[in-house]
Amino acid sequence: MAIVLGKPEVDGLSKAVGVLRGWQYDGAPMQLHPGDLGWFWRFGAEATAAAVRIWSRDGQILAIGLLDGPELLRLTIAPDAQRDEELAHQLVEDLTEPERGVLMKGKVYVEAPMGALVQDLLFEDGWNTDEPWTPLRRDLTEPVKDPGVRIKVIGPEQAHVRTGVQRASFDRSTFTDEHWHAMAAGTPYADARCLVAYDDQGNAVAAVTVWSAGPGKPGLLEPMGVHRNHRGHGYGKAITVAAAASLQELGSSSAIVCTPSSNAGAVATYKAAGFQPLPEIRDRRRDA
Repeated sequence: MAIVLGKPEVDGLSKAVGVLRGWQYDGAPMQLHPGDLGWFWRFGAEATAAAVRIWSRDGQILAIGLLDGPELLRLTIAPDAQRDEELAHQLVEDLTEPERGVLMKGKVYVEAPMGALVQDLLFEDGWNTDEPWTPLRRDLTEPVKDPGVRIKVIGPEQAHVRTGVQRASFDRSTFTDEHWHAMAAGTPYADARCLVAYDDQGNAVAAVTVWSAGPGKPGLLEPMGVHRNHRGHGYGKAITVAAAASLQELGSSSAIVCTPSSNAGAVATYKAAGFQPLPEIRDRRRDA
């Protein structure tokens, strides 16, 4: 059977999320997580469906991609299909030719699991390697210590607190209350939580969203940030420890996160919170 490239309708997103959940396991290469779709869902279900690409054969989904902007495809592949030659060649064709409706012309990037055959074929086709990222993982089989600060799980009434900390943590953030409510209405958020840390004066100082992929599977931190006016006091470590505890409560076997290797502060924060760095990963880049 031929491999078919398609885009889901809004009502097909739940199936894609379910497939992604099934592909997560401890020891897997860093890959697209249901939480990545969940975080993108802040732009709405229609925008999320428009950004998803699905490759299937004989009705079976083999690969799922998320266009995190027109120049970046975040791609993952079924564990038993990562060295599938027919799929890998089809992916390269679809990623290379703009008329296929995946990536635009010019400079573009592909994030794919390290070790997948598509990585090798893109390299042979002239794609370069981009800047390194550091994945980190914390095992959740042992109890997680108290983070040492007051942590609150954010519901709809406190959405403005969560979004405010996000915008105060990232200079170019556009996260609004409307975006939070759209995200919370998405399928992946049924297994997610937003947490906010408060200092002794009651100020919201850090925030994180955690995404479970189901019991016994790795959970994701995406995103985590510390308010620019409250940095240097250990709140990044505290909210990250709280994130690990929350994922443990949700049944996750481990907590994972990924950050640019150049962001030494973020790497240090995650390590201080008990996360162990894994081998660096790199996107594939096609220069214009």
